[in-house]
Amino acid sequence: MALAQDTDLLLVDEPTTYLNLAHQIEILELLRDLNITHGRTIVMVLHDLNQAAQYADHLISIVKGKIYQEGPPKKGFTTNMVKEVFGLERCLIENPVDQTPLCVPIGRSLRSMIRTKTVAFKMQRSLFIRSIHMYK
Repeated sequence: MALAQDTDLLLVDEPTTYLNLAHQIEILELLRDLNITHGRTIVMVLHDLNQAAQYADHLISIVKGKIYQEGPPKKGFTTNMVKEVFGLERCLIENPVDQTPLCVPIGRSLRSMIRTKTVAFKMQRSLFIRSIHMYK
């Protein structure tokens, strides 16, 4: 419906909710194409931090109705932001494909067993190694 109206501004709230991963990416790619090729401004609410970092040009994180932090993904997506906004232990690494921030959440079951570990990502015959440091 909104696409048929051909507006310059498109507001979307959780467009990927309840979709399988392939359909989530298809929707996000469609929105990116609308932005790049048709010049449409897309304002989108996403709770998947990794998808937001990968597809957004500008992130705004909100706590208690107020802007906590904003900026491009490499500036606006930080370990402190994830902790303050979501109250979640986390590890941020660089996505080996597109160098955007990638959040690895650390639940309470893993927190006690992780102090320092090395995580290896094997992709296209390249090995990306990142150290994860967990602090109290």
